[in-house]
Amino acid sequence: HAPSAEPAADPAGGPERAALLGERRRVLRAAVARTPGKCPRLLTAMLSPHDPTYREIAGTLGISQGSLGPMRSRCLGCLRRMLAAEVAAPEHRGKER
Repeated sequence: HAPSAEPAADPAGGPERAALLGERRRVLRAAVARTPGKCPRLLTAMLSPHDPTYREIAGTLGISQGSLGPMRSRCLGCLRRMLAAEVAAPEHRGKER
């Protein structure tokens, strides 16, 4: 079996993948910041690399742990609608001629 002429795929995905992931994170964080009420704090806590528990998030927000589930659901629904609207109507990039 002859060796392939193509270089081995970068297991990490290379710089293009890193750039795309960085852009996705930036868009997500920007959308999170625009959500209403306590949603930005809740969603930011949920996105934390420290992976806090519901109890820790509720304590940080000063709400009961039982209120966290319904609030999380509302905030994620709002975030989904915002991101879907942005995907459906992308901004014009570059200059029009």
